Amino acid sequence: MTATLGPARTAAPARDPRAPFDFYGAQVRRRRLGFDALLVGSALALAVIGAILVWAATRDVERAAGHDPNGYLYRHLINLGLAGGLAVAASRLNVRMLRLSGPVIYVLGLLGLLAVFAIGVTVNGAHAWIRLGAGFEVQPSEFMKLGLIIGIAVLFTQRARDREDLPPTTADVLLVLLAVAVPLGMIMLQPDLGSAMVLGAAVFGILIAANVRARWTIGLVVVAVLVAILVVKGGVLADYQLARFTSFADPNADVQGAAYNVHQASIAIANGGLFGTGLFHGPQTNGGFVPEQQTDFVFSVAGEEFGLLGGSVIIALFALLCWRGLRIARNADRTGSLIAIGIVCWFAFQAFQNIGMNLGLMPVTGLPLPFVSYGGSSMFAQGLAIGVLEAIRRHLLLDDH
Repeated sequence: MTATLGPARTAAPARDPRAPFDFYGAQVRRRRLGFDALLVGSALALAVIGAILVWAATRDVERAAGHDPNGYLYRHLINLGLAGGLAVAASRLNVRMLRLSGPVIYVLGLLGLLAVFAIGVTVNGAHAWIRLGAGFEVQPSEFMKLGLIIGIAVLFTQRARDREDLPPTTADVLLVLLAVAVPLGMIMLQPDLGSAMVLGAAVFGILIAANVRARWTIGLVVVAVLVAILVVKGGVLADYQLARFTSFADPNADVQGAAYNVHQASIAIANGGLFGTGLFHGPQTNGGFVPEQQTDFVFSVAGEEFGLLGGSVIIALFALLCWRGLRIARNADRTGSLIAIGIVCWFAFQAFQNIGMNLGLMPVTGLPLPFVSYGGSSMFAQGLAIGVLEAIRRHLLLDDH
């Protein structure tokens, strides 16, 4: 008789001494899943170029005024560092929570715009800023760009969750347009025409991406033209804004007045030729002939000191950034796709508008060049937007893994 010894036991696998390191390595790989090197690299390259251009635009002018010639550069680098921190924080967001918090982000943006009317200050003709003290100011309309994009993207998704293959209904579109009209009207009352134009471009891109029926998009274009005529004729715009449109229609009408900035910027860009005059060697820039050259007209510094080649590099970097954003949109879910397309439309239109007004191809609206111009509020909002794009991509890749 053979004794029964019970079920056979398998030997325990030997413990791999490298296991803890493999665990931490896996964590590092998971963190890197959402990192789009081309997206972040193009934004960082634009920011570095912007710091150099801001320094060139302000160095000699500040020295002549008896101020620290590097003051703008230091403040710009601080803004870049804070924007980078915001981008990293936003990239760690859970996109599912972003869907849930979309209405909250939208409402916070509205509260910021309301605060402008209560405690805001006027800068360069627009009552669009809130002074925080210690020399710091914030422009809520910059953050409303991202808040509105996320808000209406979430709204479209929630309304269409039970009929994903069908276009939005009339009720959906009307609800979205109402959500857009409130902040848009508040921004126009400041008046901040440039931000209103950016919001319109971003919303239009989201509407097309949401597969809204063609009659809505065509109708909105017609309505936008009619509203623009009413705004001009109805006295909503300030006198200086009307003068800018007049000078755009006839650049030689007021060369020493409304058209002065554009005229001087055109001279600076023409001086640059193909390869530019060299860093810190632009006569228009060093002489301070172009007003607001560190903000609205920073592209004229690139045109003068780095020439057509330098300006083309900036445009190519914007094209690369927008292409990566569209790649993220193509692969994301519905909410992420709409948010990414809205952000790309924001960056693309604002860059086109800013560069166009430097070249005299678009009217002056006071819009900074994304990632390049000096300014804290715009830089912070753009950093958050890059972080949101990274969060959308990371969410997609983590789901695949």
